[in-house]
Amino acid sequence: MSPDDHPLSKLVRKLESRTTLGSADRAAILALPFNERTYEAPAYVLREGEPGKKHCSFVLSGLAFRQKLAATGARQIVSIHMAGDFLDLQHLFLNRADHSIQALSRLETAEIERAALQDVVLRQPAVGRAMWIDALIDASIFREWILNVGRRDAKVRVAHLLCEVSVRMEAAGLNDGQGYHLPLTQEQLGDAVGLTSVHVNRTLKALAELGLIRRDKRHVRFDDLERLKAAADFSALYLHLDQSVPPLE
Repeated sequence: MSPDDHPLSKLVRKLESRTTLGSADRAAILALPFNERTYEAPAYVLREGEPGKKHCSFVLSGLAFRQKLAATGARQIVSIHMAGDFLDLQHLFLNRADHSIQALSRLETAEIERAALQDVVLRQPAVGRAMWIDALIDASIFREWILNVGRRDAKVRVAHLLCEVSVRMEAAGLNDGQGYHLPLTQEQLGDAVGLTSVHVNRTLKALAELGLIRRDKRHVRFDDLERLKAAADFSALYLHLDQSVPPLE
């Protein structure tokens, strides 16, 4: 198998978007022991309260979401993940899951052996640096989601989420920036932006009436993404898409 055909070549490319990797770093990543696994929506990848697993999941294809449940059973979706994302990098060194992760669509992952990944992170400084950067960008996205739910009105919240998914998909080479299939139900979309499904439905209709989006079931298209970004108070700064840092001297 050539390096380009190796399933973990996607992980190499992801980490190289975070920092410069040497040949030894790339070889160490491709040598990681892993198993490929498929989850059908809405299967759980991880459940809150579980002890740390023996592997960390890296998304090869499909979508997943991270969630927390209140004592009442109300759900808050706190992030969406796609190809090129680690699903449980937080648990590389933490011993117990503090949230749950579910497949949003058919999800294919590389389940990388946790102990081996820990060893590579500690033994190869550039790999460790890249994963630090990736974890910090995740934290940046979480902060933006808090702002979105806490301080933006309904139309802006929904439009902002649609913009984020579009920009991240385009950066990952998963769409052309003009639209995409988003398999979120209106209930799930509401759980991501803190609205009821009824309110989400009204909001999507309002965005369509304003000419900001076009919908065909769960496919969303944009005639003018920049106009939608303006309406959504969207700046991609928090995604740190330009993050490619040379190694420290």
